[in-house]
Amino acid sequence: MPESARASFVAEPRLSEEHTVAALDAEVRRDLRGLQKDTADSVARHLVAAGSLMEEDPALALEHARYARRRASRIAVVREAAGIAAYHAEEWSEALAELRAARRMGGGPVHLPVMADIERALGRPERAIDIARSPEAAELGTAGRIELAIVAAGARRDLGELDAAVVGLQIAELDPARRDPWSARLFYAYADNLLAAGRESDALQWFVHASDVDDEGETDALGRIAELTGEDPDDADDFAFGIEEVEEVGEVAALDGTSADDVPVVDEPAPTDEPAPTDEPAPIDVPAPADEAAADDGPVEPAGGADRTDPPGDGSPEPDEGADPTGGDSGVTDPVAARDDDPAEAPAAAGPVEPTGSGPGGADEAPATATGDTDRPADPDGDDAR
Repeated sequence: MPESARASFVAEPRLSEEHTVAALDAEVRRDLRGLQKDTADSVARHLVAAGSLMEEDPALALEHARYARRRASRIAVVREAAGIAAYHAEEWSEALAELRAARRMGGGPVHLPVMADIERALGRPERAIDIARSPEAAELGTAGRIELAIVAAGARRDLGELDAAVVGLQIAELDPARRDPWSARLFYAYADNLLAAGRESDALQWFVHASDVDDEGETDALGRIAELTGEDPDDADDFAFGIEEVEEVGEVAALDGTSADDVPVVDEPAPTDEPAPTDEPAPIDVPAPADEAAADDGPVEPAGGADRTDPPGDGSPEPDEGADPTGGDSGVTDPVAARDDDPAEAPAAAGPVEPTGSGPGGADEAPATATGDTDRPADPDGDDAR
Protein backbone atom coordinates (compact mmCIF):
# COMPACT_ATOMS: atom_id res chain seq x y z
CA MET A 1 0.00 0.00 0.00
CA PRO A 2 1.45 3.41 -0.95
CA GLU A 3 2.47 5.69 1.89
CA SER A 4 -0.14 8.27 0.97
CA ALA A 5 -2.86 5.65 0.94
CA ARG A 6 -1.69 4.29 4.28
CA ALA A 7 -1.82 7.79 5.79
CA SER A 8 -5.40 8.30 4.59
CA PHE A 9 -6.53 4.81 5.45
CA VAL A 10 -9.32 4.66 8.02
CA ALA A 11 -10.27 1.36 9.57
CA GLU A 12 -13.97 0.62 9.53
CA PRO A 13 -15.48 0.85 13.03
CA ARG A 14 -17.80 -1.93 14.10
CA LEU A 15 -21.49 -1.35 13.56
CA SER A 16 -24.36 -2.68 15.68
CA GLU A 17 -27.72 -3.95 14.51
CA GLU A 18 -29.47 -0.78 15.61
CA HIS A 19 -27.48 1.27 13.10
CA THR A 20 -29.76 0.73 10.13
CA VAL A 21 -30.19 2.61 6.86
CA ALA A 22 -33.83 3.27 7.70
CA ALA A 23 -32.77 5.26 10.78
CA LEU A 24 -31.13 7.88 8.55
CA ASP A 25 -33.08 10.99 7.57
CA ALA A 26 -34.85 10.56 4.25
CA GLU A 27 -33.37 13.75 2.79
CA VAL A 28 -29.84 12.60 3.58
CA ARG A 29 -30.56 9.22 1.95
CA ARG A 30 -31.56 11.04 -1.20
CA ASP A 31 -28.19 12.80 -1.23
CA LEU A 32 -26.48 9.37 -1.18
CA ARG A 33 -28.27 8.05 -4.26
CA GLY A 34 -25.33 8.94 -6.49
CA LEU A 35 -23.28 6.23 -4.80
CA GLN A 36 -23.39 2.52 -5.50
CA LYS A 37 -26.02 0.85 -3.33
CA ASP A 38 -23.66 -1.10 -1.11
CA THR A 39 -21.46 1.98 -0.62
CA ALA A 40 -24.51 4.17 0.05
CA ASP A 41 -25.83 1.69 2.61
CA SER A 42 -22.46 1.49 4.38
CA VAL A 43 -22.09 5.27 4.52
CA ALA A 44 -25.66 5.64 5.76
CA ARG A 45 -25.16 3.20 8.63
CA HIS A 46 -21.92 4.89 9.73
CA LEU A 47 -23.61 8.27 9.66
CA VAL A 48 -26.36 6.88 11.91
CA ALA A 49 -23.72 5.49 14.29
CA ALA A 50 -21.89 8.83 14.39
CA GLY A 51 -25.08 10.69 15.21
CA SER A 52 -26.13 8.29 17.97
CA LEU A 53 -22.72 8.34 19.66
CA MET A 54 -22.06 12.07 19.38
CA GLU A 55 -22.92 12.89 23.04
CA GLU A 56 -22.06 9.56 24.60
CA ASP A 57 -18.69 8.85 22.95
CA PRO A 58 -17.51 11.74 20.73
CA ALA A 59 -14.22 10.02 19.84
CA LEU A 60 -15.96 6.87 18.56
CA ALA A 61 -18.52 9.00 16.74
CA LEU A 62 -15.66 10.76 14.95
CA GLU A 63 -14.26 7.40 13.81
CA HIS A 64 -17.57 6.53 12.15
CA ALA A 65 -17.77 9.96 10.54
CA ARG A 66 -14.22 9.74 9.24
CA TYR A 67 -14.95 6.37 7.66
CA ALA A 68 -18.07 7.71 5.99
CA ARG A 69 -16.08 10.69 4.70
CA ARG A 70 -13.43 8.37 3.20
CA ARG A 71 -16.15 6.49 1.30
CA ALA A 72 -18.09 9.58 0.14
CA SER A 73 -15.91 12.67 0.32
CA ARG A 74 -17.69 14.47 -2.53
CA ILE A 75 -21.07 14.66 -0.81
CA ALA A 76 -21.72 17.82 1.21
CA VAL A 77 -23.87 16.18 3.88
CA VAL A 78 -21.12 13.65 4.64
CA ARG A 79 -18.49 16.38 5.03
CA GLU A 80 -20.91 18.27 7.25
CA ALA A 81 -21.39 15.23 9.50
CA ALA A 82 -17.63 14.77 9.74
CA GLY A 83 -17.20 18.40 10.73
CA ILE A 84 -19.85 18.23 13.46
CA ALA A 85 -18.34 15.01 14.84
CA ALA A 86 -14.89 16.60 14.94
CA TYR A 87 -16.37 19.64 16.69
CA HIS A 88 -17.83 17.50 19.47
CA ALA A 89 -14.51 15.64 19.77
CA GLU A 90 -12.77 19.04 20.07
CA GLU A 91 -10.71 18.46 16.96
CA TRP A 92 -11.02 22.13 16.06
CA SER A 93 -8.90 22.41 12.92
CA GLU A 94 -10.39 19.28 11.38
CA ALA A 95 -13.89 20.46 12.22
CA LEU A 96 -13.36 23.87 10.64
CA ALA A 97 -11.89 22.36 7.46
CA GLU A 98 -14.80 19.93 7.02
CA LEU A 99 -17.45 22.59 7.61
CA ARG A 100 -15.79 24.97 5.17
CA ALA A 101 -15.75 22.21 2.57
CA ALA A 102 -19.42 21.45 3.16
CA ARG A 103 -20.24 25.13 2.75
CA ARG A 104 -18.36 25.31 -0.55
CA MET A 105 -20.30 22.31 -1.78
CA GLY A 106 -23.56 24.13 -1.21
CA GLY A 107 -24.21 23.38 2.41
CA GLY A 108 -25.42 26.93 3.12
CA PRO A 109 -24.85 29.11 6.19
CA VAL A 110 -26.53 26.82 8.69
CA HIS A 111 -23.26 25.97 10.48
CA LEU A 112 -21.90 29.52 10.77
CA PRO A 113 -22.46 29.55 14.56
CA VAL A 114 -20.36 26.38 14.92
CA MET A 115 -17.62 27.80 12.71
CA ALA A 116 -17.55 31.01 14.75
CA ASP A 117 -17.29 29.00 17.95
CA ILE A 118 -14.39 27.02 16.49
CA GLU A 119 -12.60 30.29 15.75
CA ARG A 120 -13.00 31.19 19.42
CA ALA A 121 -11.63 27.81 20.45
CA LEU A 122 -8.62 28.38 18.20
CA GLY A 123 -7.96 31.70 19.95
CA ARG A 124 -9.27 33.92 17.15
CA PRO A 125 -12.28 35.80 18.58
CA GLU A 126 -11.93 38.57 15.97
CA ARG A 127 -12.71 36.07 13.23
CA ALA A 128 -15.75 34.88 15.14
CA ILE A 129 -17.06 38.45 15.23
CA ASP A 130 -16.34 38.78 11.50
CA ILE A 131 -18.46 35.69 10.82
CA ALA A 132 -21.31 37.20 12.85
CA ARG A 133 -21.09 40.35 10.73
CA SER A 134 -20.86 38.55 7.39
CA PRO A 135 -23.63 38.86 4.79
CA GLU A 136 -24.25 35.11 5.04
CA ALA A 137 -25.26 35.55 8.69
CA ALA A 138 -28.32 37.48 7.55
CA GLU A 139 -29.55 34.33 5.78
CA LEU A 140 -29.81 32.37 9.03
CA GLY A 141 -33.13 31.50 10.58
CA THR A 142 -34.13 32.64 14.05
CA ALA A 143 -32.51 29.72 15.85
CA GLY A 144 -29.23 30.08 13.93
CA ARG A 145 -29.20 33.85 14.38
CA ILE A 146 -29.59 33.53 18.14
CA GLU A 147 -26.86 30.87 18.35
CA LEU A 148 -24.53 33.14 16.40
CA ALA A 149 -25.36 36.07 18.72
CA ILE A 150 -24.45 33.90 21.72
CA VAL A 151 -21.12 32.97 20.15
CA ALA A 152 -20.40 36.60 19.21
CA ALA A 153 -21.09 37.67 22.80
CA GLY A 154 -18.59 35.07 23.98
CA ALA A 155 -16.04 36.45 21.53
CA ARG A 156 -16.60 39.92 22.94
CA ARG A 157 -15.87 38.55 26.39
CA ASP A 158 -12.68 36.96 25.09
CA LEU A 159 -11.63 40.44 23.97
CA GLY A 160 -12.50 41.95 27.37
CA GLU A 161 -15.51 43.85 25.99
CA LEU A 162 -17.89 42.81 28.76
CA ASP A 163 -20.50 45.54 28.33
CA ALA A 164 -20.60 44.95 24.57
CA ALA A 165 -21.18 41.25 25.23
CA VAL A 166 -24.22 42.08 27.38
CA VAL A 167 -25.64 44.57 24.88
CA GLY A 168 -25.16 42.12 22.01
CA LEU A 169 -27.69 39.74 23.58
CA GLN A 170 -30.36 42.37 24.25
CA ILE A 171 -32.51 41.31 21.33
CA ALA A 172 -36.25 40.94 20.88
CA GLU A 173 -36.16 37.25 21.84
CA LEU A 174 -34.72 38.14 25.26
CA ASP A 175 -38.13 38.13 26.93
CA PRO A 176 -38.77 36.07 30.09
CA ALA A 177 -42.39 35.62 29.06
CA ARG A 178 -41.39 33.68 25.94
CA ARG A 179 -41.03 29.90 25.80
CA ASP A 180 -39.16 29.28 22.56
CA PRO A 181 -36.81 26.35 21.85
CA TRP A 182 -33.83 28.70 22.14
CA SER A 183 -35.04 30.64 25.22
CA ALA A 184 -33.15 28.57 27.80
CA ARG A 185 -29.80 28.97 26.06
CA LEU A 186 -30.34 32.66 25.36
CA PHE A 187 -31.37 33.46 28.94
CA TYR A 188 -28.48 31.42 30.30
CA ALA A 189 -25.92 33.11 28.04
CA TYR A 190 -27.27 36.53 28.98
CA ALA A 191 -27.05 35.70 32.69
CA ASP A 192 -23.51 34.40 32.26
CA ASN A 193 -22.41 37.62 30.56
CA LEU A 194 -24.12 39.73 33.21
CA LEU A 195 -22.20 37.87 35.88
CA ALA A 196 -18.94 38.40 34.01
CA ALA A 197 -19.75 42.14 33.88
CA GLY A 198 -20.17 42.23 37.67
CA ARG A 199 -23.97 42.51 37.72
CA GLU A 200 -24.60 39.64 40.09
CA SER A 201 -28.19 40.41 41.10
CA ASP A 202 -29.30 40.76 37.46
CA ALA A 203 -27.43 37.60 36.57
CA LEU A 204 -29.22 35.67 39.31
CA GLN A 205 -32.60 36.77 38.03
CA TRP A 206 -31.81 35.63 34.49
CA PHE A 207 -30.43 32.32 35.69
CA VAL A 208 -33.82 31.86 37.35
CA HIS A 209 -35.55 32.69 34.05
CA ALA A 210 -33.32 30.19 32.25
CA SER A 211 -34.07 27.45 34.74
CA ASP A 212 -37.77 28.20 34.49
CA VAL A 213 -37.87 27.50 30.73
CA ASP A 214 -35.21 24.76 30.61
CA ASP A 215 -37.51 21.76 30.48
CA GLU A 216 -34.95 19.67 28.56
CA GLY A 217 -32.04 20.28 30.94
CA GLU A 218 -29.89 22.03 28.33
CA THR A 219 -28.21 24.27 30.89
CA ASP A 220 -26.94 24.05 34.45
CA ALA A 221 -28.93 27.12 35.51
CA LEU A 222 -29.95 25.52 38.82
CA GLY A 223 -26.33 24.90 39.70
CA ARG A 224 -25.43 28.50 38.93
CA ILE A 225 -28.29 29.70 41.12
CA ALA A 226 -26.99 27.51 43.94
CA GLU A 227 -23.52 29.00 43.54
CA LEU A 228 -24.85 32.54 43.81
CA THR A 229 -27.32 31.97 46.65
CA GLY A 230 -25.72 29.16 48.61
CA GLU A 231 -28.94 27.15 48.31
CA ASP A 232 -29.13 23.43 47.59
CA PRO A 233 -29.84 23.03 43.84
CA ASP A 234 -32.11 20.06 44.66
CA ASP A 235 -34.47 22.45 46.46
CA ALA A 236 -35.75 23.87 43.19
CA ASP A 237 -39.15 24.63 44.69
CA ASP A 238 -37.58 27.31 46.85
CA PHE A 239 -36.82 29.50 43.85
CA ALA A 240 -39.50 31.91 42.68
CA PHE A 241 -39.25 31.49 38.94
CA GLY A 242 -40.05 34.58 36.89
CA ILE A 243 -41.82 36.50 39.67
CA GLU A 244 -40.47 39.96 40.31
CA GLU A 245 -41.29 42.26 43.17
CA VAL A 246 -44.14 44.67 42.57
CA GLU A 247 -45.42 47.50 44.68
CA GLU A 248 -49.11 47.48 43.86
CA VAL A 249 -51.32 45.00 45.72
CA GLY A 250 -53.44 44.53 42.63
CA GLU A 251 -50.44 43.36 40.62
CA VAL A 252 -49.51 40.84 43.30
CA ALA A 253 -53.07 39.54 43.31
CA ALA A 254 -52.97 39.13 39.55
CA LEU A 255 -49.71 37.18 39.71
CA ASP A 256 -51.01 34.93 42.51
CA GLY A 257 -54.26 34.23 40.67
CA THR A 258 -56.42 35.75 43.36
CA SER A 259 -59.29 38.12 42.77
CA ALA A 260 -59.41 41.68 43.89
CA ASP A 261 -62.08 40.78 46.49
CA ASP A 262 -59.62 38.47 48.24
CA VAL A 263 -57.08 41.20 48.80
CA PRO A 264 -57.29 42.45 52.41
CA VAL A 265 -58.30 46.05 52.80
CA VAL A 266 -56.13 48.13 55.06
CA ASP A 267 -58.20 50.28 57.44
CA GLU A 268 -57.34 53.92 57.48
CA PRO A 269 -56.58 55.46 60.90
CA ALA A 270 -59.64 56.78 62.77
CA PRO A 271 -59.95 60.56 63.01
CA THR A 272 -58.87 62.15 66.28
CA ASP A 273 -60.28 65.10 68.22
CA GLU A 274 -57.06 67.00 68.03
CA PRO A 275 -57.29 70.07 65.85
CA ALA A 276 -55.62 69.81 62.53
CA PRO A 277 -52.44 71.81 62.18
CA THR A 278 -52.80 75.06 60.33
CA ASP A 279 -50.34 77.21 58.53
CA GLU A 280 -51.80 80.47 59.94
CA PRO A 281 -49.82 81.99 62.79
CA ALA A 282 -51.33 82.21 66.26
CA PRO A 283 -52.74 85.66 67.15
CA ILE A 284 -50.33 87.86 69.04
CA ASP A 285 -51.54 89.73 72.11
CA VAL A 286 -50.45 93.33 71.98
CA PRO A 287 -50.48 95.06 75.37
CA ALA A 288 -52.47 98.28 75.30
CA PRO A 289 -50.92 101.55 76.50
CA ALA A 290 -51.54 102.43 80.07
CA ASP A 291 -53.81 105.40 79.29
CA GLU A 292 -55.96 103.41 76.88
CA ALA A 293 -56.17 100.52 79.30
CA ALA A 294 -57.43 102.87 81.96
CA ALA A 295 -60.00 104.32 79.58
CA ASP A 296 -61.46 100.88 79.04
CA ASP A 297 -62.28 100.60 82.73
CA GLY A 298 -64.25 103.88 82.85
CA PRO A 299 -63.51 107.55 83.34
CA VAL A 300 -60.16 108.41 84.74
CA GLU A 301 -60.34 109.76 88.23
CA PRO A 302 -57.97 112.48 89.32
CA ALA A 303 -55.41 111.49 91.80
CA GLY A 304 -56.77 111.93 95.24
CA GLY A 305 -55.09 114.01 97.96
CA ALA A 306 -55.47 116.83 100.45
CA ASP A 307 -54.82 119.49 97.85
CA ARG A 308 -57.94 118.67 95.80
CA THR A 309 -61.28 118.41 97.56
CA ASP A 310 -64.00 119.94 95.45
CA PRO A 311 -67.19 120.15 97.48
CA PRO A 312 -70.28 118.95 95.71
CA GLY A 313 -72.41 121.64 94.17
CA ASP A 314 -76.15 121.99 94.22
CA GLY A 315 -77.89 118.92 93.05
CA SER A 316 -74.76 116.78 93.29
CA PRO A 317 -75.46 113.28 94.47
CA GLU A 318 -74.48 112.51 97.97
CA PRO A 319 -71.95 109.80 98.37
CA ASP A 320 -73.14 106.40 99.45
CA GLU A 321 -72.39 105.44 102.96
CA GLY A 322 -69.69 102.93 103.30
CA ALA A 323 -68.14 103.85 99.95
CA ASP A 324 -64.48 103.24 99.62
CA PRO A 325 -62.30 106.31 100.05
CA THR A 326 -60.59 107.64 96.91
CA GLY A 327 -58.45 110.17 98.60
CA GLY A 328 -54.83 110.07 99.43
CA ASP A 329 -53.11 110.23 102.78
CA SER A 330 -55.62 112.57 104.51
CA GLY A 331 -57.98 109.70 105.35
CA VAL A 332 -61.07 111.86 104.55
CA THR A 333 -63.83 110.03 102.73
CA ASP A 334 -64.53 112.02 99.53
CA PRO A 335 -67.41 111.67 97.19
CA VAL A 336 -66.81 110.61 93.66
CA ALA A 337 -64.65 113.29 92.12
CA ALA A 338 -66.44 115.57 89.72
CA ARG A 339 -65.40 115.64 86.14
CA ASP A 340 -63.60 118.68 84.83
CA ASP A 341 -65.74 120.97 82.80
CA ASP A 342 -62.99 121.36 80.25
CA PRO A 343 -63.46 118.55 77.70
CA ALA A 344 -59.90 118.91 76.51
CA GLU A 345 -58.61 117.70 79.81
CA ALA A 346 -60.99 114.77 79.99
CA PRO A 347 -59.66 111.52 78.66
CA ALA A 348 -61.33 110.22 75.57
CA ALA A 349 -63.40 107.09 75.81
CA ALA A 350 -61.31 104.20 74.69
CA GLY A 351 -62.58 101.62 72.30
CA PRO A 352 -61.04 98.31 71.24
CA VAL A 353 -57.31 98.35 70.71
CA GLU A 354 -56.61 98.66 67.02
CA PRO A 355 -53.37 97.22 65.57
CA THR A 356 -51.00 99.92 64.48
CA GLY A 357 -49.50 98.02 61.60
CA SER A 358 -46.02 98.80 62.74
CA GLY A 359 -45.30 95.70 64.75
CA PRO A 360 -46.22 92.01 65.01
CA GLY A 361 -49.87 91.36 64.50
CA GLY A 362 -50.58 94.74 62.88
CA ALA A 363 -53.26 95.12 60.25
CA ASP A 364 -50.76 96.04 57.57
CA GLU A 365 -48.63 92.95 58.16
CA ALA A 366 -49.45 89.85 56.09
CA PRO A 367 -49.79 86.54 58.00
CA ALA A 368 -46.58 84.55 58.18
CA THR A 369 -46.33 81.67 55.71
CA ALA A 370 -43.87 78.82 55.36
CA THR A 371 -41.21 79.60 52.81
CA GLY A 372 -39.67 77.07 50.42
CA ASP A 373 -38.07 76.65 47.04
CA THR A 374 -41.11 75.78 44.97
CA ASP A 375 -39.03 75.60 41.81
CA ARG A 376 -36.79 72.88 43.21
CA PRO A 377 -38.10 69.41 42.32
CA ALA A 378 -38.76 66.89 44.98
CA ASP A 379 -35.98 64.56 45.87
CA PRO A 380 -36.39 61.31 43.92
CA ASP A 381 -37.12 58.18 45.83
CA GLY A 382 -33.93 56.49 44.87
CA ASP A 383 -31.50 55.57 42.20
CA ASP A 384 -32.50 53.59 39.16
CA ALA A 385 -32.76 49.84 39.43
CA ARG A 386 -31.04 45.36 36.08
